[in-house]
Amino acid sequence: MPSKDLAFDLEARQHLLAGVEKLASAVKATLGPRGRNAVIDKSWGGPTVTKDGVTVAEEIELKDKAENMGALLVKEAASKTSDDAGDGTTTSTVLAEALFREGLRYIAAGVDANALVRGMKQGVEAACEAIDDLATPVDGKADVQNVASISANNDPEVGKIMADAFEKVGKDGVITVEEGK
Repeated sequence: MPSKDLAFDLEARQHLLAGVEKLASAVKATLGPRGRNAVIDKSWGGPTVTKDGVTVAEEIELKDKAENMGALLVKEAASKTSDDAGDGTTTSTVLAEALFREGLRYIAAGVDANALVRGMKQGVEAACEAIDDLATPVDGKADVQNVASISANNDPEVGKIMADAFEKVGKDGVITVEEGK
């Protein structure tokens, strides 16, 4: 049976935080409509250029096992966001990093970890309610085209194609995109 590295308390938290921060630093550069592209070196084929945070996150594997565990925690949060919402992975990565970093700071100051988790859950609920209150409905083809263009790295041609497709299937329709040959 292979030996295991054990770390506890501050040492363990520092390693996890380092992994969280390394992954988040790579991913958050892609945030938003003005985010930058990331170039990913693949072991096969040419490099991949992307502005998709979850794609960047999936390709990161850190050499230090403890740091890699921290990165995996954030990858899981980003992946869940992608599965649930289809977008927002970079934002969830930035938020996960901030929550982790600040949570550790409070724990180091003596705050009860369980109370901290309860407070974070209350904060998440309040933030979700505020977002729902601020949400703007998408009305009409022009709004759909604008949102789709932003989601496609500010590509107006893709935005127009998507708006046309949504116009054909209706607001409750389903569009399936498959990779061409």
